[in-house]
Amino acid sequence: MGVSGSVRSINRLTDRAVRAFISAARQGKAEKKKLSDGGGLFLTLTPAGTAVWRVKYRVAGKEKLFSAGTYPTVGLEAARQQRENVKTRLREGRDPVQSRNAERATASGASANTFESVALAWLDKRKAGWSEVHVQQSRRDLERDVFPMLGTLPIGSITSPMVAAVVERIATRGAIETAAKALRSMNRIFGLAKASGLCVENPVVGVREILPARKPHSQRPALLNFASLGEVLRKFEAAPISPTVRLAHRLIASTAARIGNAVAAEWPEFELESDHPSWMIPLGKMKSKDRVHDHRILLGATIANELRAWRVIGGGRGFVFASPSGRRHITPESIEKALRVTCGFENRHSVHGWRTSFSTLARDNGFSRELVEFWLDHITDPAIVSAFDHGERLAERRKLAAWWDTELMWAQRGPRVLSLHG
Repeated sequence: MGVSGSVRSINRLTDRAVRAFISAARQGKAEKKKLSDGGGLFLTLTPAGTAVWRVKYRVAGKEKLFSAGTYPTVGLEAARQQRENVKTRLREGRDPVQSRNAERATASGASANTFESVALAWLDKRKAGWSEVHVQQSRRDLERDVFPMLGTLPIGSITSPMVAAVVERIATRGAIETAAKALRSMNRIFGLAKASGLCVENPVVGVREILPARKPHSQRPALLNFASLGEVLRKFEAAPISPTVRLAHRLIASTAARIGNAVAAEWPEFELESDHPSWMIPLGKMKSKDRVHDHRILLGATIANELRAWRVIGGGRGFVFASPSGRRHITPESIEKALRVTCGFENRHSVHGWRTSFSTLARDNGFSRELVEFWLDHITDPAIVSAFDHGERLAERRKLAAWWDTELMWAQRGPRVLSLHG
């Protein structure tokens, strides 16, 4: 193997000579078809007039050409470096063109096996066992916290310190549970990568030790009396919050539904003209995949009336809480931030806390545990679900919906004052 041309006569050209040659060649006035720099490197023009660098070399006595790029994207010095790269490959006994093709193929394979591509493949595999809401939330978490740091990297090149940096960045903002969740997701993603032969070791192993200790309480805060819940409703009503976020919060408070189901609610799921208005959440949107029925929540009169009025304003198509920002619908974070920051209930009451409030107060007021657990979609036994959905329990559920609606209405009005007449 060898580069054509005399090694004693290289670097003959100047930038000025290169530009003059190109100008003359494009006008048909050049005396030669190519301009040589020596050592096999030369510049020539394609029939379309593009100036290209080539390096001539021999392998097993056969002359070959290596494309070193186009001018001026690849300048004179850069082209000379390409010539040196060709020499290096030849000294190593490699054909420069074949070795470059192999390197490009390897790079292409690495690009296809980035952390993000493997993570998305992992999420796709989870769809069979997760609700669509849970899948989308998990993807948003990865896009927000993990992909910016690891997404474009080949998954086999990621190390434990890189994973630790992601976790520490999340934990620094005080989101310890979110950091732990991200770590669990990354552990499973790297598990898939290892099983697929894309990485040798799982770099998540051992990183858990850097997580700060969790706060003593693990439950999200919830207010457990109607007077306090009334304060929440009044502050939410008076705060500078968009009508869309306000009504989404009202739906959650009125139904104790999961926030993911509320923000993704669609108009066809609601039956508002019935004597007993209801919200039918499709099976595919529910958290549990063990259910055999869609989940129907009966609506109190107050929230049903508010939804009817909202439907007139919005047209009654698509998402109930469509986002004005271009997303399909508002995010859970928009409601959580409104309650936590705008209304000032951080560490006192959370959006998820409405489920706890509903469960505690309903049972304290005589409703059965089984009825309340079904309402919250905590019961998956097919026989019990069937009885609640299609049997004698419908009357109990109507009573529960009416009671909760009435109590919230009175709570929002504030303390009841009795008039004394002398």
